[in-house]
Amino acid sequence: QVQLVESGGGWVQPGGSLTLSCVVSVSIGSFYVMCWYRQPPGKQRELVATITSGDNVNYVDSVKARFTISRDSAKNTVYLQMNSLKPEDTAVYYCNVRRTGLISVHAYWGQGTQVTVSS
Repeated sequence: QVQLVESGGGWVQPGGSLTLSCVVSVSIGSFYVMCWYRQPPGKQRELVATITSGDNVNYVDSVKARFTISRDSAKNTVYLQMNSLKPEDTAVYYCNVRRTGLISVHAYWGQGTQVTVSS
């Protein structure tokens, strides 16, 4: 069973920083892509950042130059460094990892962690 445990969310003032962590219960080497999504209240879920097993990274335009996704294979952990936070970054942030099965892609989700940016 694959489980994802997210942490690091909380409240921060605009311009502040947070680092989110996602600890996966199995080796993250099994996954070809690891992602962070977010869902603001009342809005649809949005893909924020991805990192592949080859360390290719991508970000939604609104977080480029402010957020950094990374991984630590020894700790089975995916991180999202969040700098220069804005009120519009307020959302529940979800970790997602994906791996191939015999006939389909398997995706696993964390429980989400709340990030609130306000003054």
